[in-house]
Amino acid sequence: MVDRVAVAVATAAGVGYAPVAPGTFGTAVAVPIAWTVSSLPQWGYLALCAGVTLIAVWAAGRANRVFGEHDAGRIVIDEVAGFLCTMAPVDRGDWLLLAVGFVLFRVADIGKPPPARWIDRKLEGGAGVVLDDVVAGVWAGAALWGLVRSGWLASLFG
Repeated sequence: MVDRVAVAVATAAGVGYAPVAPGTFGTAVAVPIAWTVSSLPQWGYLALCAGVTLIAVWAAGRANRVFGEHDAGRIVIDEVAGFLCTMAPVDRGDWLLLAVGFVLFRVADIGKPPPARWIDRKLEGGAGVVLDDVVAGVWAGAALWGLVRSGWLASLFG
């Protein structure tokens, strides 16, 4: 029973079984979550990010054992945690920022900026599956925050 719950969480209720781009679909699951909790105070949102990350590490580690492989493509809870981290420094109620954050996170998740690539290669278990995406999310969040602070997005999209 515990393995079933872990797999359900790790695959974001089955979204990870998408036949193409499961990571992109996993990230898409996080967009309405971030929007829904946009009214949380910053400390509450950061607590949510930490909680999701901890649950993701547990679920991904358990799913690794069930699937018999490390970081199976079906595991997408790491994308959920990473995207939520991306949105931490900005207004999560703004659909433009959610969309730009989505793109920036996918680029960072695929590109694996330091130390994400190292984490992806060296850490085992659920931590190795999830923490590289959290680091990518922090990088994407920093880029998103910079775009907001510079006024570039506002000038481009008015």
